[in-house]
Amino acid sequence: MLVLVVDSSTPAVTAALAEVTADGVALRAHRCTVDARAHGELLAPQVEAVLVDVDARPADLGAIVAGLGPGPFTGLRVGLVTAATVGQVLGIPTYGVCSLDGIGHPGPAPAGTTGGTAVGEPRVLVAADARRKEVYWAVYDGSGRRIVGPEVDAPAVAAARARELAVTEAVGDGAHRYADVLGLPLRAEPRYPDAAALVALAAARIRAGAPGETLTPLYLRRPDAVAATSRKSVLP
Repeated sequence: MLVLVVDSSTPAVTAALAEVTADGVALRAHRCTVDARAHGELLAPQVEAVLVDVDARPADLGAIVAGLGPGPFTGLRVGLVTAATVGQVLGIPTYGVCSLDGIGHPGPAPAGTTGGTAVGEPRVLVAADARRKEVYWAVYDGSGRRIVGPEVDAPAVAAARARELAVTEAVGDGAHRYADVLGLPLRAEPRYPDAAALVALAAARIRAGAPGETLTPLYLRRPDAVAATSRKSVLP
């Protein structure tokens, strides 16, 4: 099945196409542009571009996977509205994945390794820039299972929680941005949600033909712009 993947929860605007089969997931086309101020301008052209890359049409899509955030209100809603609209128009299911999971996912195990949870396995802090001198963060075990989060806090608060949870390293753009505060060894990549990881995390639902889900954004805090709660008098 050909699956469209979109994520706009971070400054990285991502669109990709993946082939989901009974045996695995293969990324067939991928576009990613880092620009925190152009989510609306970039995402739709990138969706069109990945379809062209594999000579496919929208009608060839069987499902859509979207990163749910957490992320800033304006950017995050671009990806979710796009995914929901395309899914509704085409009549195909949409599946959501926490965008931080797309950074904390460990990827395929190296050849020759076996499954299972190792004793003393690393714990990883995933941090994305939340602006306002804060980070969106979560903690994952060595298998990529999220054990805490997602949360939004000052980097110092995330660092304190990471120490309590015996975290051994950090990853993500927020981790690089606040490396001096977090005080943890850094993984170089991924800095942003990985399209292959997002679709891999939804693959079981896709294969099972699970009903499509409402794409509920993980904003974690209120938007900057709020409606006035009272009228202000203009009279002296």
